[in-house]
Amino acid sequence: MSTSHALTTADIWQALDVLSDPEIPVVSLRDMGILRDVQVAPDGCVHVTITPTYSGCPAMEQIHDDIVLAVQALGAPVKVHTQLAPAWTTDWMNDQAREKLRDYGIAPPSRCQANSAVVQFASPAPRVAVACPRCGSDDTTETSHFGSTACKALYKCLRCMEPFDYFKPY
Repeated sequence: MSTSHALTTADIWQALDVLSDPEIPVVSLRDMGILRDVQVAPDGCVHVTITPTYSGCPAMEQIHDDIVLAVQALGAPVKVHTQLAPAWTTDWMNDQAREKLRDYGIAPPSRCQANSAVVQFASPAPRVAVACPRCGSDDTTETSHFGSTACKALYKCLRCMEPFDYFKPY
């Protein structure tokens, strides 16, 4: 980037758009809703705000490093800020992320309807039909609440008999 060109937030978003989730390389950090905000301070320092998918996400260090390298490649200093509130929700994933997950073999999460501020513990959540990302059948069953990562559950399709991950909504 030439020094005669003032760095814009559009330039930064463009550089960050190529960064993929380290655990799911087919989706970008932006598509996942992990990248929350980009600001350029008057001194030229770029401030990037991220929210982890969950507080113990082991990919956050890699995400931080990828962001730093991408922004530094533009010739700007950068500070990455982790914002925990509001907590990330799968509702922040865009439709492209959901399609990319399905094409990759991971059933995308259903919408959380996170507009309720009250958490209810008295009754179990209703079972949501999880469609198999391979054949599309809703005749599936959860075989383990924990899949390849903590944010996914392991399911099995009873039609094509294939196992698959389901990205848990939260």
